[in-house]
Amino acid sequence: MTRKRRALISVSDKRGLAAFAESLRSLSFEIVSTGGTARALREAGVEVVDVSAVTGFPEIMDGRVKTLHPHIHAGLLARAGVDDAVLAEHGIEPFDLLVVNLYPFEQVTARDDVSFAEAVENIDVGGPAMLRAAAKNHERVAVVVDPADYGAVLEAFEAGEPSPALRLRFAAKAFAHTARYDSAIGRFLAARESTRAPYPESLVLGWDKAQELSYGENPHQTAALYRERGGGGIAHGTLLQGKPLSYNNLLDADAAVRCVGAFPGPACVIVKHMTPCGAATAGSLVSAYDAAHATDPTSAFGGIIAFNRPLDAATAISIVERQVAHVVAAPAVEPGARAAFAKKQSLRVIETGAARERRALELRSIGGGVLVQEPDEAALDPATLRVVTRRAPTDAELRDLVFAWIVVKFVKSNAIVYARDGRTLGIGAGQTSRVMSARIAGLKAEEQRLSLDGAVMASDAYIPFRDGLDVAAALGIRAVIQPGGSMRDKEVIAAADEHGIAMVVTGIRHFRH
Repeated sequence: MTRKRRALISVSDKRGLAAFAESLRSLSFEIVSTGGTARALREAGVEVVDVSAVTGFPEIMDGRVKTLHPHIHAGLLARAGVDDAVLAEHGIEPFDLLVVNLYPFEQVTARDDVSFAEAVENIDVGGPAMLRAAAKNHERVAVVVDPADYGAVLEAFEAGEPSPALRLRFAAKAFAHTARYDSAIGRFLAARESTRAPYPESLVLGWDKAQELSYGENPHQTAALYRERGGGGIAHGTLLQGKPLSYNNLLDADAAVRCVGAFPGPACVIVKHMTPCGAATAGSLVSAYDAAHATDPTSAFGGIIAFNRPLDAATAISIVERQVAHVVAAPAVEPGARAAFAKKQSLRVIETGAARERRALELRSIGGGVLVQEPDEAALDPATLRVVTRRAPTDAELRDLVFAWIVVKFVKSNAIVYARDGRTLGIGAGQTSRVMSARIAGLKAEEQRLSLDGAVMASDAYIPFRDGLDVAAALGIRAVIQPGGSMRDKEVIAAADEHGIAMVVTGIRHFRH
């Protein structure tokens, strides 16, 4: 007689489970299952054999121990034609299919209110052991971790047996699944060990591939987008219209969304080549957009526009009528705005959802390794600013200094930002000397006929020589914010006093390489 096929199913993700199991039953599979999965299948009318009936031992310790048994693991690890006699001797039946995905550890620990005890209870022990056993023995046991693969495995069994190539692909996916799971647990426990960013001895990170991109920074480079589970930001945004975002679109959109998210009031930031070319905060989004665009409309052409409030129709209409943009991003896009954007189907419009405050490590690859750091989330408390000049800033200047300091944090170093009335007037970015950034920021303002009289300046790092300050003073700058700490601070402060400039120091540097 032909041996009946057996499937062992134990899943936390129950999408499509009942229909899948019913299809297996129609293919004459016996289904063995555990706890909640068995209960869900029975409620759906699917015949199930409890794991305890196979092991001869009840599930104990609130389900902590149920599948760690020779009748389970021998059934998964037995090699066809090699271990059959051992199976017969001990009355063990082999499995043909294992369907397992693990306790939702990442989803549970993503919650702000999760307790340590709850997190620990969501560490799966038996599931990874079964997955590794089946994946190791994939030549005999097909292993499935993703409900998206149910169709492929059913099609394979309907045709006879899964091909070696399919078995190998599923096995690789299973080991990746357990590796990601273990790395998430390791990161969580390491974070509990320290108040600073966790830097374990071995760094193993896991993301899911969201999509393959058309190309990378340049057409001859291949690329793909991976994202973390339970995360937020641009990687988890919803594309409302237009083609999928490209590699460069994603980099620029991320820079824009991060920058605009740092403002407490309604704001707009326009980014080109990962650097803001205009930013403003105002009483309405359309006013903020108008001011941000006016900073540098030349650079804004083909740029990325981000907002920190739901995008309304008036703002969308202003964008459509005024400029060519590649991407518009906002937490939400109102129906009227969607209708306005529909007239420009080439424009990519993306909803990012509500901002998430969870801290994530920042990674950057170098030859032979990767640099890891905690994100630059140092917030400025105006009360901690230290006035170092004879003249203190006025209240209006102080507001503009705080605004400019937010913007300069997201500008490529060396960075200089000129601002007034909650908007940028000139931005100098990415230069090898700070004085050149000061000059370029002035040239940007001059190009748009924007007066810098009475404006303020922000410098992302200390001002090393008085030359940059002399350039700013000649342009009409009246107040400066900078970290301080240069060997020539006294010289720079004296220059500020000569020009009647108010200067405050933060003690915080915002290099952005």
